[in-house]
Amino acid sequence: MDGQHDPGGRTPRWWRHGPAWWDRRGGDEERHPRWPWRSTVLITAFVLFGSNFAAHAQAGERAALDPFARVLLFVTGAALLWRQRYPVPVVFGTAVTTLVYLGAGYPYGPVFVAVAVACFSAVVAGHRKAAWAAMGTLWAGHALVAHWLYRWLPPSGDSAASWGQELVIATWVVAVAALSELARARREQWARERAERAQAARRRADEERLRIARELHDVLAHSISVINVQAGVGLALLDTDPEQARTALTTIKDQSKEALGEVRQVLDTLRSPGDAPRAPAPGLGRLPELVEQAASAGLTVEVAGKAPRLSPGTDLAAFRIVQEALTNVVRHSGSRRAHVRLDRDGSTLLLRVDDDGPATGAEAGGSGNGLAGMRERAAALGGTIDAGPRPDGGFRVLAALPIDVKHTTRAKEEDR
Repeated sequence: MDGQHDPGGRTPRWWRHGPAWWDRRGGDEERHPRWPWRSTVLITAFVLFGSNFAAHAQAGERAALDPFARVLLFVTGAALLWRQRYPVPVVFGTAVTTLVYLGAGYPYGPVFVAVAVACFSAVVAGHRKAAWAAMGTLWAGHALVAHWLYRWLPPSGDSAASWGQELVIATWVVAVAALSELARARREQWARERAERAQAARRRADEERLRIARELHDVLAHSISVINVQAGVGLALLDTDPEQARTALTTIKDQSKEALGEVRQVLDTLRSPGDAPRAPAPGLGRLPELVEQAASAGLTVEVAGKAPRLSPGTDLAAFRIVQEALTNVVRHSGSRRAHVRLDRDGSTLLLRVDDDGPATGAEAGGSGNGLAGMRERAAALGGTIDAGPRPDGGFRVLAALPIDVKHTTRAKEEDR
């Protein structure tokens, strides 16, 4: 019974999400449903054998079962084989054959079970009006036979049925249709819930894919930019200053090793998404290391202010924003100096990265994936990014991030 109830133990799982066999009815199976052989054989056998017992119980009151009666019973039950492919003809067909069976004076019995199953299938398939019309036709036809045509129909000497009996039959008809409507409503609800769960799963997958793409972009863009600069320095000084070239190659080795470690950490989350990361996520505590890496690429970084205690999400986002901003300075700015300032405004971290410019590349205007990734990181935390050229030249990235994102994250999870 494990997994069949919710954590509170109140509602069965199948009632909230639908039976497992309905989950498999999709795609090609909705266009070409399976033939319900097993249930049709069982219902037909029940109708045939049950009618024999009903005939013995009603001997002398109703006409005895003859070959024609058995053919009617068999046809009524066998028609259910097509109830999923052609629900409307089946529900009307079973209603007509049942009406013919009753009009011929044969005994009441389980023949109504076949009509009930056909009505259920038609309503669940969405043909509500047809099902109600068929059941109404059956009741009206029976009332006509029982109160007027009985004089000319077998068995001979039969009398009019009581209106109490008609009330019972009407109640039975309404009950069958109502239960079918309930099943249809539950099935539609299960279908909506399955669609919502699938949409939520796709949304989570998209968010995770974007997160990994941002991480890989930030790691690789920064590291490869440093490696590219140092490779150029090494090539330029290889003949004239071998020692300086050796230093550049050492920086390339260290930077590539660090990049491989961070990429491996990101890929580990793909292999084992539920496991804790092997290494802590980077944060502003590694800002001096980032400044040193920028210096090895020929960029002087001045840091002002001190970061307050941040939640892990904000700490990682702030680090990646500074990393990407400095990478953009290295790649797209003619300035070899950048300024990083950290401030706190209430519950908001203000992060500013400036360079003196001018821009040297076509991408310096801020249309690349780097700035888009910054904005996505900030938006995921409920923060903002403002990036663009400064009036006095250069470029500025200004980020406003919430210091504590626990409440924001909980609210987003509740919205989902």
